[in-house]
Amino acid sequence: MITEEKRAKPKDYRKTLRGLLAYLRREWIMLLFAFSLILVSNVLALWGPQLSGQAIDAMGGNSGQLNIPLTVQKALLMLAAYSGAAILNYAVTRLVVRLSQRVVKRMRQDTFNKIVELPLAYIDTRQTGDLVSRISYDLDVVSQSLTHDIIQIGASVITVVGSLIMMIRLSLDLSLVFLLIVPATIVFTIYRIRKTRPLFRKRSKKLGEMNGYVEEILYGQKTIRAYNQEEHFASEFRVRNIDSMDAYFKADYQASMNGPSVTLISNISLALVSMFGALLFIAGRFSLGNLTAFILYSRRFSGPINEVAALIAELQSALSAAERVFTLLAEPAEPADKDGALDLTDVKGEVEFDQVSFAYEPGKPVIRNLNLKAKAQSLTAVVGPTGAGKTTLVNLLMRFYDPQAGEIRIDGYPIQDVTRSSLRQSFAMVLQDTWLFQGSIRDNIAYGKPEASLEDVKRAARAAHIDAFIEAQPNGYDTIISDGATNLSQGQKQLLTIARAMLLDSPLLILDEATSNVDSRTEIKIQDAMNKLIEGRTSFVIAHRLSTIQNADTILLVSDGEIIEQGTHAELLANKGAYEDLYRAQFA
Repeated sequence: MITEEKRAKPKDYRKTLRGLLAYLRREWIMLLFAFSLILVSNVLALWGPQLSGQAIDAMGGNSGQLNIPLTVQKALLMLAAYSGAAILNYAVTRLVVRLSQRVVKRMRQDTFNKIVELPLAYIDTRQTGDLVSRISYDLDVVSQSLTHDIIQIGASVITVVGSLIMMIRLSLDLSLVFLLIVPATIVFTIYRIRKTRPLFRKRSKKLGEMNGYVEEILYGQKTIRAYNQEEHFASEFRVRNIDSMDAYFKADYQASMNGPSVTLISNISLALVSMFGALLFIAGRFSLGNLTAFILYSRRFSGPINEVAALIAELQSALSAAERVFTLLAEPAEPADKDGALDLTDVKGEVEFDQVSFAYEPGKPVIRNLNLKAKAQSLTAVVGPTGAGKTTLVNLLMRFYDPQAGEIRIDGYPIQDVTRSSLRQSFAMVLQDTWLFQGSIRDNIAYGKPEASLEDVKRAARAAHIDAFIEAQPNGYDTIISDGATNLSQGQKQLLTIARAMLLDSPLLILDEATSNVDSRTEIKIQDAMNKLIEGRTSFVIAHRLSTIQNADTILLVSDGEIIEQGTHAELLANKGAYEDLYRAQFA
């Protein structure tokens, strides 16, 4: 299998940023308001050091004379400035949290919509847990980053620019001394970004793999315990857990060095400023208040740079997570219907396979030059060994996959020339792998026909011999099926999906091992119902139990993607070929 990691092009964080900005632009009014508040709050905060210097000078820093009214005035203004900045920061935080949640909500909805639209071929080759990780963990990381980092970055830009302007106004000479260290800080920060970026990408990937493994193991818990393999899978998870932990450690360890290193560089610049500022003060070229204000501004200038260095870890993690989401969003959806595609209406149900060939992977054909013609309202049974291509016929009929060669026609129309929606609505389907959602029993049965009345639902349940079980429940048809249908047996789940198919008035029917999960006694009970379900429809039944398909109009014995025998049950037994061997193996 070609993994997504191998198929992906070199990672492009600029593209990821453009994707995030595209979502943020939709909230431009709220974003503009947030940045306006950030601007005002930081201007107030930048006023504070100037007021502090003026208050110190008023206390005698210049002339040795104490001006109490002026000192109190500057102190109160400083208090008001910092208080106003704090209140505005609180308002900005609330606003940005709401903004980030709206953005992530839209991203999560788009990601879910994309998963629903993806071709089955993509879903079949990906771990479920990895896809779940993108819509949950990865978007949570993006949300946290948007909530916190957007405020920090916006405030940092304003603070750095504002502090630099104020420092230059106070002393150009001292500003040049301070700025000597800034290039080293920038170069070091860029170096650390490049070093830690691949580590955070690997961290997100490892977490997705671990989630996929956990999902797989949880799904197979009964089998794992039945075969006493708990320790084996615990050992395998231990390896994956260690790999994930190592990826986290390397990313976080490297990122943790950024903040202290940049802080050291900033402190060196502060020491130089203090030393040269003291010399200027001694020479009488600088007041004590101005020196204090300059040092405070230099700290405000360095602070955001230190914070950005600390934010690198969060930004790298968020960008890596967003990149995984945008990679998924960039995947091509299921191909659109061709121009001029027709809607299937008044379907009679004649189905024909004409020289159909198909392979899931190039060079490994599953079906070769298959020819099949099923008359309207006929019953075609497909039998054969595992891997012979039986279920693939279902995938091709429903256009979950398209054949590489040949053509499939319904009522003479090539299925590529009709809309997928009308094609799939023409089928009722019961699969071996039952699927029920969390909701009432009634809603699950009426899933394909939500407008059905309660009496219609009850009629389908009676036909499927599941009505007695339903009516014995405390809430009857309003009984809630739990998440994963854990409060139902496998046989009960199968019967509910059969009732769901019975409720649909579709001209075509697919039964893929539909009775495989019920016992022989239950199978006999529903056989009459199945016959009623099949009546008047073109039906395709895939079965291992030959007892269920002996009345089929045509039985196809498939092996290695080819029909090796074809005929009625009696004809195939009379041929004394592979079908007879299969029959006697079951009934010996």
